[in-house]
Amino acid sequence: MTQRQAGNQAERVAVSEAVSEAALQKAEEYIEQEEGAANKFKGLMAVFITLTAVVMSAFHLYTAYAIVPTQTLRPVHVAFVLFLSFLVFPVAARYRHRTMWWDWIAALLSVAVAVYLIQGGDDITDRNTSPLPWDIFFGICLVGLVLEAMRRTAGWIMPAICCAFIAYALAGPLLPAPWTHKGYEVGRLVGVMYMTLEGIYGTAVDVSSSLIILFTIFGAFLQYSGAGKFYIDFSFSAMGGKPTGAGRTVVLASFLLGGPSGSGVATTVTLGSVAYPMLAKVGYEKNAAGGLLAAGGLGAIISPPVLGAAAFLIAEFLKISYLDVLLMACIPTLLFYFALFLMVEIDARKYGMGNTVFEKADTVWNLTRKYWFHFLSLVSIIFFMMWGFSPVLSVFWATVVSFFTSFLRRDTALIPYDSFRGPGIAKKLWNSPFIKAMEGGSIGVLNVAATCAGAGIIVGVVTLTGLGLKFSTIVIDYANGSLLLTAIFTSLVVWIVGLAVPVTASYIICAVIAAPALTKLGVPDFAAHMFIFYYAVLSEVSPPTALSPFAAAAITGGDPYKTTLQCWKYTVPAFLVPFVFVLDPSGQGLLLMGSSKALAHADWWSIAEVTITCALGIAALAAGFQGWAFRKTSRLERVLLIVAGFALAYPGWIADLVGIALVLAVLAMQLMRPVPQPA
Repeated sequence: MTQRQAGNQAERVAVSEAVSEAALQKAEEYIEQEEGAANKFKGLMAVFITLTAVVMSAFHLYTAYAIVPTQTLRPVHVAFVLFLSFLVFPVAARYRHRTMWWDWIAALLSVAVAVYLIQGGDDITDRNTSPLPWDIFFGICLVGLVLEAMRRTAGWIMPAICCAFIAYALAGPLLPAPWTHKGYEVGRLVGVMYMTLEGIYGTAVDVSSSLIILFTIFGAFLQYSGAGKFYIDFSFSAMGGKPTGAGRTVVLASFLLGGPSGSGVATTVTLGSVAYPMLAKVGYEKNAAGGLLAAGGLGAIISPPVLGAAAFLIAEFLKISYLDVLLMACIPTLLFYFALFLMVEIDARKYGMGNTVFEKADTVWNLTRKYWFHFLSLVSIIFFMMWGFSPVLSVFWATVVSFFTSFLRRDTALIPYDSFRGPGIAKKLWNSPFIKAMEGGSIGVLNVAATCAGAGIIVGVVTLTGLGLKFSTIVIDYANGSLLLTAIFTSLVVWIVGLAVPVTASYIICAVIAAPALTKLGVPDFAAHMFIFYYAVLSEVSPPTALSPFAAAAITGGDPYKTTLQCWKYTVPAFLVPFVFVLDPSGQGLLLMGSSKALAHADWWSIAEVTITCALGIAALAAGFQGWAFRKTSRLERVLLIVAGFALAYPGWIADLVGIALVLAVLAMQLMRPVPQPA
């Protein structure tokens, strides 16, 4: 063995040990911050939890195909969520991995609340303005149970915000103008929160019970049939062997993994544990590698066909097809990944990564030939929607497709081939990936569903008190009627809210209090809600809840806050895009005009023009933030590129001409420079 070969082998060993068990365990803690620190049971309790979760998944799959009244589905969904949340998530860390008597009381009370409401029928709904004492008792219990479930699954912040909104509803006459309102008694507030479909059982829970849980079940089916591993292997094979292979692999794999998962932190950790050694080998320092991994994970929330849970809420708030939401996300998603691809291309030149070559474990052709059906599962949702099925039925049939196609290979079968051979058939079925997928689908939705129930409290208060209109009036007054300033103020509000709460909660809060400010100034509803959705996504990379970068830093061993700044560097170019589709009607072309019907009559040249100028603006910002175009940029060139990027992101032909001129000027300055600076 030559000295060089020995050195390469030592390097490979060092890199392979880069992601230690301690690092992965620390990264899992950040997933627990987002999804809750779940108990791990053994024996009869583990069997009971699994059985309950499987029944919950089976019930929701049944409701996707059969007709279940809304007044029944939503309370039963919340009862399942609360029941499992109190058994799966402990009241405090010292009680972890065991169930206490108070957990059982809270779990059984959750069922009692739903039974009382369902048995009451229409009579309960009719008396929501003057509830009986038992109505008030069970309503107060439900509010308390939802707050506690949120605290267990997502921390203190969201329950504290909900309590602040409840206090606002109760203390209306005591507040100073313009926040004052007539105030509401406990009975009236409980009537809205518990006895109607406008509070806890409102839009957010409707989406959680009919769409979000079905997509988590679908994602679990893909995971346990080996689709996640295939997407990573496919990305490594497709991008391996090239100088920019490491960075490109992260970008492509994050898109493929993010599609079915819809979770930024989970995608970051799953990908980081595999891809970080490769990034380290090509020369990424710890913080830059973590920033790229977190940026890739962030793409999971904005990538079709699943997007994040908030995307389902957009369809429900706007009363539009989920297919239209996917349509609107297409170009912004492509621009986001275009920015990431540019960044990794620049990284390769900036850090001199051209000498590193990776061996492919298998060819793209062999992987595709063996596991092509995983792509079929992913695109079947879109196929069923275009065929005319509702989103609920589309994901139901896509789940059925993923179940049956898993049997095309022995190593991906959700029920192993030998399950029905020999003794112990029941035990083999119980331990099969199918049961684990059914369990994982329900357990995985608990934190999001609890947040949706809590968000119903906020939506109910905003609707009851008219807070949304008050807030929008205040924002417009501060902006002095300027659409640009209103958009900036709105983005700041969404960002600040997102510092404290997850994406789903951030979107729901701001959709009801901030979106009216934009629509009052003539921005279409769909553009306003997509604007808020994209800035709500920033909560994944904004301290103190920057869970994706913090999880990436745990894997790479980097500094969490420096990793967050690196993540911002990778994602900021794409996050200027939302301003394009609210500041000018032509910018709505990036959203493909908001619907397939409007797109049929759209000006395709205008859509192409705004897309190309945005892509050029993103390229200018990427070069400016990286400090590298054809070669290393000077300070003047860097400033000019950033200014050009902002100008191209502002719709209008004058701004576009200024931006293009500045880009051409910088490129000319670089080409005319006599001696290139070495990387």
